[in-house]
Amino acid sequence: MMVLTGAYERGMGSEAPKLPAWMIPSGGEDILRPLIGKDSRTSTIIMTKPPAPLFEKPFETLGGSLRSLLPVELELASGIPIESVWDDLVRRYHYLGYQRLLGRRLKYIAFIQDRPVAALSWSAPAWKLGVRDRFVGWSEAQRRTYLQRVANNSRFLILPWVQVPHLASHVLSLNIRRLVKDWEQRFHTNLWLLETFVDPSRFKATTYKAANWKFIGHTQGYGKEGQGYVYHGSLKEVYVYVLEPRFRKLIDCQPQPDDLFHRPPPSLEKVEELKMMLHHAHWNPELVPRVTLTEKDVERMAEELIKFHEQFHDCFGRIEHHRLGLTYFSGLMSNLPAKSAEPMALEFLEKEDVRSLQRFMKTYHWDHETMEMKHQVLLSSRIADPHGMINVDSSEFAKKGNESVGVSRQYCGAMGKVENCQSGVFVGYSSEKGYGLLTSRLYMPEIWFSPQYAQRRKDNLVPEDLTFQTKIQIALELIHRVARTNLFPAQWIGCDATFGSDAHFLNALPEGSHYFADVRSNTQVFLKKPKLKLPPYSGRGRKPKRPRLLPGQPQPKTIAMLARSGKCHWETVILAEGAKGPIVAKVTRLRVYPARDGLPQEDSVWLFIRSTPEGKTKFSFSNAPVDMPLSEMCKASVMRWPIEQCFEEGKSQLGMDHYEHRSWPAWHRHMIYVFLGLHFMLRLRIQFKKNSSSYVTSSTEARCGNFSPEIIDLERSHKNHQIPHSS
Repeated sequence: MMVLTGAYERGMGSEAPKLPAWMIPSGGEDILRPLIGKDSRTSTIIMTKPPAPLFEKPFETLGGSLRSLLPVELELASGIPIESVWDDLVRRYHYLGYQRLLGRRLKYIAFIQDRPVAALSWSAPAWKLGVRDRFVGWSEAQRRTYLQRVANNSRFLILPWVQVPHLASHVLSLNIRRLVKDWEQRFHTNLWLLETFVDPSRFKATTYKAANWKFIGHTQGYGKEGQGYVYHGSLKEVYVYVLEPRFRKLIDCQPQPDDLFHRPPPSLEKVEELKMMLHHAHWNPELVPRVTLTEKDVERMAEELIKFHEQFHDCFGRIEHHRLGLTYFSGLMSNLPAKSAEPMALEFLEKEDVRSLQRFMKTYHWDHETMEMKHQVLLSSRIADPHGMINVDSSEFAKKGNESVGVSRQYCGAMGKVENCQSGVFVGYSSEKGYGLLTSRLYMPEIWFSPQYAQRRKDNLVPEDLTFQTKIQIALELIHRVARTNLFPAQWIGCDATFGSDAHFLNALPEGSHYFADVRSNTQVFLKKPKLKLPPYSGRGRKPKRPRLLPGQPQPKTIAMLARSGKCHWETVILAEGAKGPIVAKVTRLRVYPARDGLPQEDSVWLFIRSTPEGKTKFSFSNAPVDMPLSEMCKASVMRWPIEQCFEEGKSQLGMDHYEHRSWPAWHRHMIYVFLGLHFMLRLRIQFKKNSSSYVTSSTEARCGNFSPEIIDLERSHKNHQIPHSS
């Protein structure tokens, strides 16, 4: 595995790196001398008084052209005292760290002007590697016989203070020339082939390409563990370097074709071929987080995915649509970096199928309403609970251009500002058994119903009878539709402040459920209901119809002021047990009368206030009865979060925001497949919780099929993580 950690490769700043243990201060704070010098590398005694300093002046970056710094000297470090230097360098500066290499192995250190600049190692090759084995073309028996002729470049490190362009490929070429002789001398075997793995999420393999290595494909995302293999989902690029051009003749083999799955014309047979291919697909390992997946587990995942999708086959018009639908669903569940129609088709189908998959999502005939209802029926059997909560929230998707349906400059929650985006209203459900999204509607800004947008509506297949609705109106329509199915019993209905601050929305919710609605901190309330009176008629103009507060009556206060006052009795509670420990908060509640246009609401409600250790304060109204226990309201406050978790999982794992569709049908069809993806993930987590064949951590055991342990990510993370540099 190669790592280019030089400043020219990884954008390293001017801050000096932490110095390895074999460098010690000498003669001043910043003067460094080595424990061993060039002449003592092969000595059996480590000198305490080095013959020459490693740096003659204070520590600085080693830079310049390669030509000006030549020669580069390469030293074999295995079995001599400087092997500990190699170990220390790799342990400190390689992103994979140092691991003791088993079996055949050789370590090298490269020096320029007596300064170490690079560390490399070569070891035994991977026992099984599909793309390499097909490239070679050997049989299993031949592989067992000739695998010793292959060596793996297991570590390649350019030290972080080195900024010398083209040094890496030069060192690699030097090492290959020497490696052949050293390997034969040490292990009495002639090498025919070299291999290495490069993580494409970190590096571009420029060094290997410059040194004439050949890219042959990707790994399948498995790693050796014990006697078997486990799935980690990190696909690596595989490169090889041929040392012996006649190796196939010596082995007596021929290369195998890369495409193992011939795909006939669209038919039932082609659907079956796709199912075969899915057993070898690159699945997203986060589908079942904190679970170590074996080969059998991944194969079972493919079988479960196919069976799950088959339950929706009668929603499609033709058999060919089964294949296209399964492709789209598999693409969302896969490890593809871009989850739009084109890369999905190229991964699972053929180049000529790209347009078919795009049309499948836009114009091909299939029954979206029936598909959504089947999803709800199946999900209900898993998570419906009398104490559950129906949740509503909006989510935005940033877009460039003005042609996509519903796109407009509007507030984008993902970016925290007004931006060009689409916005959807989503309804979900959560209970102690699990959570999921149920239905959605794309919000169409009012400008889209103006005459100048008529052609865009037609091009994007917007229903002709669609009229403008606010997000509040859309949310109420979706909630009532879900409630009428009687599939998801709900003690609670939850929403964020966008909806919770609207009195009409709260008053129009279905009867039989209590709302738990977030509200804004500047919302005003009365602690006691004041007395009102109609002003006396002056005899002129219209008679007054709106009452006013009597003089001396209490005035409304903002809920933020109440939280800071001494009127609140705070209690410290554990809201949920999360993957990183208990989620602790201070909570309080008061009966209040929300102020509407300066006057009190007729009935009092609960004001629930939650304050986190990080200093964030959330406010919520609830029309729960006066005798509702505080513990039940604490539980309700947790049940609000899973819809946010659905957005987080949908966007980070299922490509919820990757789509490139422009039309009204395609947007909604994409979203129903995201819902199915979340549904399938829930099934997998429940399945692996029950199945003891996979290694499941204690935190996973606690969270499978339950929303609460997921909460910790939403409460504690800022969702902006730096990616470490390595290779």
